[in-house]
Amino acid sequence: MRILVVDDEKLLVKGIKFNLENEGYQVDVGSDGVEAVEKAKSEAYDLIILDLMMPRLDGLSACMQIREFSMVPIVMLTAKSEDTDKILGFEYGADDYLTKPFNILELKARIRALLRRSSNTASSGEDTSSLLTIGQLRIDPLRRSAERDGESVELTAKEFDLIELLMKNPGRVYSRENLLDIVWGYDYQGDIRTVDVHVRRLREKLEIEPAEPTRILTKWGVGYYLKAE
Repeated sequence: MRILVVDDEKLLVKGIKFNLENEGYQVDVGSDGVEAVEKAKSEAYDLIILDLMMPRLDGLSACMQIREFSMVPIVMLTAKSEDTDKILGFEYGADDYLTKPFNILELKARIRALLRRSSNTASSGEDTSSLLTIGQLRIDPLRRSAERDGESVELTAKEFDLIELLMKNPGRVYSRENLLDIVWGYDYQGDIRTVDVHVRRLREKLEIEPAEPTRILTKWGVGYYLKAE
């Protein structure tokens, strides 16, 4: 697995690189947002770690630019702890968020969780029994690919995990707390609105009329569910 770490704090980058290489990862590094985008375009990475505040181009802008050509899992790092910053990071396409200072063990755990989900690609032959189809939506959990009306749709790691859970359990209503526990896979301490952000992004990508969803629905006062046929 190949990881890109971009942060203008040289000692922090050195420490992350050392710890991840000890875990067997191949690690490239950068020091600003422009370098992050350039490396992401020229090299194939399994995961990218981006600092929020960087020279030349900040992490949010770098994340947004990377999302224009890649769905590689992205973890944002920041010294800020405000929930609004985290929500903004998810809006720009980040998959996870860690506030400095953080425990390197927690970073490793989140990296493993993201890589485990994103690496579940299919073998060369198509196993149609694994496909999930409801209405105009179709996903392949093995290839982690999604389609709407036969057209391919690019989803981030967390977006895919969320729609996969809903499509495997059509009609079942999940509270936002349930979705955080299941999809994020750990005791998430951030703003619960993270779920709302991801649901909105899924509707924008998978619903014909995102403002009037017909498939990914809200049970007011309870949570979210996927409408079955």
